[in-house]
Amino acid sequence: MRFRNTMIREVSSVSRFPRLLMLVSIFMICALSCLAIRDARGQCSELTRVDSAHALPSGIEIQSGPGILRVLALRSDVLRFTMSDTGQLPTEGSWAVLESARLARTPVTPFSNPGAVGFDTGMLKVSVARSTMAITVTDASGHVLMQDASPVHFYKSDAEGDTGFMVWKKMPHDEHYFGLGGKAAPLDHRGWQFTMWNTDHPGWFRGTDPLYKDVPYFMAFRAGKAYGLLLDNTWRSTFDFGKERRNEFSFGAEGGPLRYYFFYGPTPKQVEEEYAWLTGTMPLPPKWSLGYQQSRWSYGTEAEVRSIADHLRKDRIPADVIYMDIDYQVHNRPFTVDQQKFPDFPALVQDLAKKKIHLVMITDLHIAYLPGQNYMPFITGEEGNHFLHNPNGSLFVGDVWPGPAVFPDFTQQSTRQWWGTLYKQFYSYGVGGFWNDMNEPSVFNTPSKTIPLDVVGQIKGPGFATRMATQREIHNIMGIENSRATFDGLLALKPNQRPFVLTRSSFAGGQRYAATWTGDNSSSWSQLRLSTPMLENLGLSGFYMAGDDIGGFAGSPQMDLLTKWMEVGAFNPIDRDHTEKGSNPQEPWVGGPQQEAIRRHYIDTRYRLLPYFYTEVEEASRTGIPVMRPLFLDFPDATADKHPLDDDVPNEFLFGPDLLIAPARYPDEVQNYEVTFPPEPWYDFWTGKEVAQSPAAGPGEDALQTTIVTPALDVLPVFAKGGSVIPMQALVQSTEQAPDGPLELRVYPGPNCHGSLYDDDGVSLSYERGDYLRVAYTCESSPRQITLRISAQQGSYPAWWKKIQVSIFGWHPEQVQAELDGKPIAGAKYDPEQASVEVEIPQNANGETLTLRTE
Repeated sequence: MRFRNTMIREVSSVSRFPRLLMLVSIFMICALSCLAIRDARGQCSELTRVDSAHALPSGIEIQSGPGILRVLALRSDVLRFTMSDTGQLPTEGSWAVLESARLARTPVTPFSNPGAVGFDTGMLKVSVARSTMAITVTDASGHVLMQDASPVHFYKSDAEGDTGFMVWKKMPHDEHYFGLGGKAAPLDHRGWQFTMWNTDHPGWFRGTDPLYKDVPYFMAFRAGKAYGLLLDNTWRSTFDFGKERRNEFSFGAEGGPLRYYFFYGPTPKQVEEEYAWLTGTMPLPPKWSLGYQQSRWSYGTEAEVRSIADHLRKDRIPADVIYMDIDYQVHNRPFTVDQQKFPDFPALVQDLAKKKIHLVMITDLHIAYLPGQNYMPFITGEEGNHFLHNPNGSLFVGDVWPGPAVFPDFTQQSTRQWWGTLYKQFYSYGVGGFWNDMNEPSVFNTPSKTIPLDVVGQIKGPGFATRMATQREIHNIMGIENSRATFDGLLALKPNQRPFVLTRSSFAGGQRYAATWTGDNSSSWSQLRLSTPMLENLGLSGFYMAGDDIGGFAGSPQMDLLTKWMEVGAFNPIDRDHTEKGSNPQEPWVGGPQQEAIRRHYIDTRYRLLPYFYTEVEEASRTGIPVMRPLFLDFPDATADKHPLDDDVPNEFLFGPDLLIAPARYPDEVQNYEVTFPPEPWYDFWTGKEVAQSPAAGPGEDALQTTIVTPALDVLPVFAKGGSVIPMQALVQSTEQAPDGPLELRVYPGPNCHGSLYDDDGVSLSYERGDYLRVAYTCESSPRQITLRISAQQGSYPAWWKKIQVSIFGWHPEQVQAELDGKPIAGAKYDPEQASVEVEIPQNANGETLTLRTE
C-alpha cells in the first residue's frame, strides 16, 4: 500500500512545523480511508501520484507505481476512464457500449505543467494532479464539472480473491442525480444509496433495493447544465449520492474493470443523446405495442382468452394486446402448450388476429430439467452444451415454476442462437411478441433466491476473449442477454418484421432488445404515486418503452384507485393492466358502468393521440430522448436558480414535448392542489382554453406560473404547451384499424410554434428503406392573423387521411377569413364549445400554407 505524495512545493513560505502537521493530516486521512476499506473488504491499495505520463493521440496514459490510468476522448464531449492497480488494463469488450462507440477516437491537445498533466478536447479539459492523482474535468470555460474527492481504492476480497474498487467524487451542494433504471425511489437520487444486483423482489415498496434491473448510468444536473456517467461493469456495484458522505458521491464494484464513461451536454437532452450514442436506442417497435394491453396471471383457458377479447370489442374499449402468463403451459414448462386448456392454439391466435388483437406469450428463461422425457428444449439445450454448470462440471439445477430447471448460458453466442430457434413454432402461428420474465434469474430454492455465485458459464462470442466466468460477473447480464437472444431470434425467423420483447431484468444497453416494466408492484395509492418517477428514470436510462402493472400486481385495487391508475397509464409508454393470481378481476369494466366509462375515455384519448405518440416514439428510436420524461429535460432553466423543477412538482411529467400531465401529488387525497408550469403559455387539453395562471410563490420564481386544480375522479389534468402543433386522429379500436375521418391538427399558438408527424406501416422494417411519411408543421400568430405551414411530405408511405381538420386554440375572432396557398376558402368558423377556430383543408403531399385573418 502506498500513500499520496504530500510534498507541496508551491507553499514555500510555510514553516517546517506547520508543513509537518499538514503532511501528517493528509497521511492520516488517506490511511484511515484505506483502512476502513481494508477492514470491511480485504487488502487495500491506492493510486496516489503521477510517476510518469505518456501523451496519446486521443488521450493520456499515466503510471502510478504498479497502477495505471488511461483516459481517452471518444468524441470532444465523451471521455473514457480506465484504471487498474496492476500494470494491465482490462480488455475492451463491453455488454453495454456499442462497438462503434468503443472504437471511436478524437484528437486532443496534451498539456503538462509542474502541478498536473492532461489534455484538452476543445469542449472538455482533463487534468490529473501530479501529487495526488486527483482527476478534474472542466468545460471549455474552466468550470469544474467533475472532480475526485479522494484517491480511488482497490481492495482484495479475502474470501473470493476478486479485486473491487471505490471511486469518490466531490458533490456540489446544488447537484442533482437521475437515472439508474427503475429504482423504487424519488426521481432525484440525491441523498440515496443503491445496490446494482438484479433481484426478484415481489412486494417491493418505496426504498426497496436492489430490484430487477442494473443500469449503472446516471445524469448529474447542476444549474441548468448536465453530464452523464456510465460505469461499464457487470459485477455487483453500488452508487451513493451523499448518504455516506454528505459532500461526495461514490460508485464502486466488487470486481471487474474500473471503466467509466463521462459525457457532457451541456443540456440534459444532449446527455441523453450521448448515452444513446454509447449504448444504442430501442429499435422502432411495432405500432400495436403502443395500444392498450390486457393481462393477468392468468387467463388460463382458451375460452377465457376469447371471452376477454370479445368483452373488449363488445364494450368498445380499444385494445391491441392480450398477454398469456405461465398457465397456458404444460406444468409451467416454457415453449409448451397445454392442449386440454388450449385445444386449438393456432386457431386462437388467428381468431384474435381477425379481431386485430395480438397475443404476447410469457417464456421464462429457465428450462425444465426433464432428462429422458422428450422435452425438446432440454434435449437440444443439453446436446449443444447451452446450460450453466456447477464448479464440478455438473449441470446447475434450481427450482422455479416448472420444478427442477436448468438455465441457459446466454453469454455464449451459440446459446443465444439456439434460444432464438425455440420461438419458431409460436412465431409461425402468428404470435405477436414474447415476455421474458423471471430472468434476474429468479430461483426458489437457494438462500440468495438466484443462481449461486460460483455457478459457471462461458463468455464466447464476438468482442470478447473466450473464457469461463462465474455468476459474480455474469449474473447482472443474464436478463439483457436473454432478451437479446429473443430479439435476435425473432428477427432471424421473420427478417422484415419488428420484434416485440418485454423483459423484467436487464442491464445498460438492454433497450436495444426489449421494452420493460417496473416489476411486481402492489395495488396501493403509494405505488401509483411511485410509478411516475420510476418510469421517468427508466426513460432517462434508455428504456423509453416502459410501463408498470396498471392497478398493481399484488392485491386487489379499490375501484377509484384502478380508475386513477388507468388515467395516468394512458400517458405511459406501455399501457398494460396486469395482476396476480388470486386477486379480484381488474379489467376496465369491473366496478360498474360509471368506472368503465371513465377508463374507456382515457384509453380512447390514447388512441386519438396515436399520431402524436407514434411520432415521439420514432424520434426516441433515433435520438434516445424518452417519450415520458421529467420537466427539466425540456426546461432546464425553468427555475430562478436552475434547479430541476421536478423537485418542486414530483407528480408532474411530460408526455412528449408538448403535453404536461399533472395528477395530484397524493392521488388518494381530495383537497385542491397547485399545478406549476414551465415558462410557456399552456392550454387545458380537455377544454381548449388557455390556462389563467398566477405567479408561483417563492423568491425569484416570477417566470413560473401556477393554477389551482380541484380533484375529480373522472379528470386527469392534461395541458398542451403554447407553441405546439399536435396531430390527432379519429377514434379506432385497434392501431391496425384505419381512422375514418380527417387528420386533426390542434394548433396552440405560442413562441417557436411547431410540430411534426411520422407514420409508416407499423409492423415491418420497410421504413429503413424510405417507406415512411414525415411532415413538419410551423405556425406564426398575431392578434389578427395566424399562419400554419405544412411541409411537403418526406418518404414514400401514403397518408391515410384525405383531409385535415385544423383546430386553432387561444384565438377568439367573431369572423374569420381563410386562405389556402393564397386563395380564399370557405368554412372557417369559431366554435365556442371547443374554444377554437375550425377549418377543414384537403391533404396535399407537396405541402400547403393556411392563413386565417380577422378584422
